[in-house]
Amino acid sequence: MDFKEILDYYNGKKVFITGHTGFKGSWMCQILKNSGAKVVGYSLEPPTDPSLFEIASVADGMHSYIGDIRDLGSLRRVFEKERPQIVIHMAAQPLVRESYRDPVTTYATNVMGTVNVLECVRNCDSVISVVNVTTDKVYRNNEWDKGYVEEDILDGYDPYSNSKSCSELVTHSYIQSFLADRKIPVSTCRAGNVIGGGDFATDRIIPDCLRASFEGKAVVVRNPYSTRPYQHVLEPLFAYLMVAMKQATDYSYASNYNIGPNDDNCVTTGELVDTFVDSWNLYLDNNGMSDAVRASRQDIPDGGPHEANFLKLDCGKLKKTFGWSPVWNIRETIDKIIEFEMIRKCGGDAKELSACMEKQIREYIGKAQ
Repeated sequence: MDFKEILDYYNGKKVFITGHTGFKGSWMCQILKNSGAKVVGYSLEPPTDPSLFEIASVADGMHSYIGDIRDLGSLRRVFEKERPQIVIHMAAQPLVRESYRDPVTTYATNVMGTVNVLECVRNCDSVISVVNVTTDKVYRNNEWDKGYVEEDILDGYDPYSNSKSCSELVTHSYIQSFLADRKIPVSTCRAGNVIGGGDFATDRIIPDCLRASFEGKAVVVRNPYSTRPYQHVLEPLFAYLMVAMKQATDYSYASNYNIGPNDDNCVTTGELVDTFVDSWNLYLDNNGMSDAVRASRQDIPDGGPHEANFLKLDCGKLKKTFGWSPVWNIRETIDKIIEFEMIRKCGGDAKELSACMEKQIREYIGKAQ
């Protein structure tokens, strides 16, 4: 897939991003701004402190609206004012453990938020393409060692996963009931575990690795044997943009798509942390920082709530349909994260952090070519 073709397509297009102040949303806005798109974001305030959205000044050069997707009236007013062409719905309560702590907010955000976005699409005649971003966890988890395919049963276990399964059903209903008749193409994209520079969330393994290593502590791993489809944040983001572009020009592409790494990069959490430790310590050695505290790993199960042990996606449909394939392996992904975080930790300002994001986007596109 020619990613330069994707960027060219979005030049001048008005793109509406929900969840733009989050980690993934910030990277998405950076890509689209670089493409020359007219970017409109709608989201709550950044969910972490610090946040990538703020430290890299992502709001510069776009229209940023702070609002709640549970507020249909507010969301509708922004749609009516901006009249977007492409809608990518990324806003969510995205954390499994938080969903156990607060299931009501999780369902309200992930289910009714989707209803509200699609209701705005239904009443906005400028929209030509929609992507709803869900998760690899929408499937009923049978602890298979094979990858889940798009036709498998949707039945997430925990409130987060289940609410995303519900979001898929909401989307299917809106397509059948309203949007198919108007030939507005809608796809759902089920992405694996996303990692990258600028993620400061709690209960995520790479932010935990960085916090521990910067503090000179061992990285605590609560479930080292759980297998997840870890991938750099740019992998699914370019896939979302590709799907939205393709279905805008050919309605038949509208469907459901898994987005994840190749099988040889679907690793256990323990393997991911070991790769991080190796990459971190090599960075210290290569940059004359060998006296700094080196990264290490410590396994301490915490008896937390139920989470799947084995989860892998079969991405054959996306590959066959669009000629898509992942670009960076796990080691390259970790190296890019450490590059970004070291710039930040050494006092890099918004200009330097934004430049690092743009550099990594160029490198990603360059390798894809």
